[in-house]
Amino acid sequence: MKIDFDWKPVALVPVLALIALPLTGSVSTWLTLTVAGLAMGMIIFIIASGLTLVFGLMDVLNFGHGVFIAFGAFVASSVLGGMSDWTGSQELWRNLVAVFPAMLVAMAAAGAVGLAFERFIVRPVYGQHLKQILITMGGMIIGEELIKVIWGPGQVPLPLPDALRGSLLIGDAAISKYRILAVVIGVFVFGLLAWTLGRTKIGLLIRAGVQDREMVESLGYRIGRLFVGVFVVGSALAGLGGVMWGLFQQNLIPQMGAQVNVLIFIVIIIGGLGSTAGALIGALLVGLMTNYIGFLVPTLTQFASIFLMVAVLLWRPQGVYPVANR
Repeated sequence: MKIDFDWKPVALVPVLALIALPLTGSVSTWLTLTVAGLAMGMIIFIIASGLTLVFGLMDVLNFGHGVFIAFGAFVASSVLGGMSDWTGSQELWRNLVAVFPAMLVAMAAAGAVGLAFERFIVRPVYGQHLKQILITMGGMIIGEELIKVIWGPGQVPLPLPDALRGSLLIGDAAISKYRILAVVIGVFVFGLLAWTLGRTKIGLLIRAGVQDREMVESLGYRIGRLFVGVFVVGSALAGLGGVMWGLFQQNLIPQMGAQVNVLIFIVIIIGGLGSTAGALIGALLVGLMTNYIGFLVPTLTQFASIFLMVAVLLWRPQGVYPVANR
């Protein structure tokens, strides 16, 4: 059976990497920058996947997505702070025993906040995009102030566990241990999302509900509850991404979600609003571009993602994998 799949957007990632190879000066430097870019891209994808799910399946423009990112990261900092015996160990398995539960707790906390956010802030403005933008931004500001009340307004350190610090040497290239872990987690999350949406009954119901909600509800399925579940899952993924971004930066501030929001929207615009596969491609491109430009022309680092978005939209105005009827 012939599978109709557009490989051109996928090819953008290796093409960008190959273009950067002669510019970086050495293979070892290029390899270090490439792995760092892929890791950054995977972290951004995990954060953005929640928002692209919510928009693609529920048609909700949630500009308050950043509050789930920050809340998850701060919850994880409290959990890890109480497990210093495990994070201070030189044994990798002990570090992972601390980090993975912290991620799960952060996801659960962000999902619970997302449930309340959907019920009291988003639900009254379904189908009204302008009101969604305004009220969700207000919700994010309130969330940031609550974080300041609980954890304080200052910077909170989130150091890497001891065994995840440092780098592995591959020839002359230094590859950060944590970035390897970030790539592995990102691949797992994408695989799980793709399998759930494409191979399970829940994924079938979600996709059918997007196309014809009334027909699915007439068969006895409560699509409203299913979509609330999608919002909670999207919030939980944002919490997971917040933990990974916090460990990547090794410090937290209450405004971290708002700062990452710009990158998230660039990624989902590049990917095609609502496309999970597109969000992955967009995130990898943004991660690679940011690292390459940061090394080659540091003064242009802040604009690299915007240049990339403009270039992609000139090629495909609806993103690399536009969602039908969007």
